[in-house]
Amino acid sequence: MPVTVRRRRLSLFALTLLVGLGISSWVTRTPAIRDALDASTAQMGLILFGLSVGSMTGVLAAGSLVRRHGTRPVAVVGTLLVVGGVAVVGLAAAAGLAVGAFAGLALVGLGGGLGEISLNIEGAALERETGRQVLPILHGSFSLGTVIGALVGIGLTAVAFPVVWHLLGAAAVMGGLAAWALPGVPAGTGRVARADGAREAAAGRRPSVWRDSRLLLIGLVVLAMAFAEGAANDWLPLLMVDGHGMSATDGSLVYAGFAAAMTVGRFAGGPVVTRFGRAPVLSVSAVCAVVGIGVVVLSSSPLVAGIAVVLWGLGASLGFPVAISAAGDDPDRGAERVSAVATSGYLAFLVGPPLLGFLGEHAGLRQAMLVVVVLLVAAAFAARAATPRPRAAPDAVGADRAGGPGTEG
Repeated sequence: MPVTVRRRRLSLFALTLLVGLGISSWVTRTPAIRDALDASTAQMGLILFGLSVGSMTGVLAAGSLVRRHGTRPVAVVGTLLVVGGVAVVGLAAAAGLAVGAFAGLALVGLGGGLGEISLNIEGAALERETGRQVLPILHGSFSLGTVIGALVGIGLTAVAFPVVWHLLGAAAVMGGLAAWALPGVPAGTGRVARADGAREAAAGRRPSVWRDSRLLLIGLVVLAMAFAEGAANDWLPLLMVDGHGMSATDGSLVYAGFAAAMTVGRFAGGPVVTRFGRAPVLSVSAVCAVVGIGVVVLSSSPLVAGIAVVLWGLGASLGFPVAISAAGDDPDRGAERVSAVATSGYLAFLVGPPLLGFLGEHAGLRQAMLVVVVLLVAAAFAARAATPRPRAAPDAVGADRAGGPGTEG
């Protein structure tokens, strides 16, 4: 039975919400997990490196897997790995096994990397087919999942609910959601049919997408924005607990505020991008995140720092989806460009946790966040690359529309 457009959209949104739910479920419990593992800040950075290794492996493999098999099987495998990885992290925390926590996060990262590429390619294809905005809401669904997971995590942290039962329960809920959503992803999207010998040889002679300087700058924007988002996802509760003296519950509450700001920014951002264009929105977003992180680093008031986290979240909210939309506005090589740019974003997840953990161990987590500020300043200048190229062909309007919500007005 054919998958309707509505079912397809809802399935994509549910699958990204599922990943956000899983990530925030363990992020809000990182202080408890750190204590259960008896890990230092630097050791936590190494444990979080498992997420980075898995993520990069998934992202690097996803593009070729999608071209060979299509988005659906890649999304299925990725989703199952995320669900299983969350359960493994809970069991490892209960057993006090740092290696187990590393392995669980590696599974979450591997599944998230596979899902990230496949679902973004599916979302970009749906934008081109329907002319309706998909990517901001797709990423907004992830953020909504982090809000739900964070709120549950806050409540369970406040009553000292065991981490293992929390994460196993989250994995069960995620598994049920996956069982409903995965059949709504159609088969065949992104798969490249085998061409005749001459056509295949011609395709092999095409230059790498990375030879496009515009795509390199878009990749820098994605790198910086992913670094800003990932730094909060990995470290924000501990940053507020260790850097500003908050309780574990208050630290989780601040993270929930960040996730809520990300959600609002993504769900409300589509009309803003349509009105003002990709490049200005990306520049302003980067500046907003710089201000938010700067206040968190420099303020001596935990209350002011907590409020500034909202600016951090709003600033980071649209960077990834809008830049991905800009990368995918090529109707010929859109899937390949999306995969390439998303890889640069996952580079942030690869180097971010150990780098910030190392710097945090020696200079404090607050000062370590200045690395993120430097990258965001560079992104504010690189954002001009997200402006669509003028096209003289008669079908230029249709091609621009394929870029979805990032199309300049």
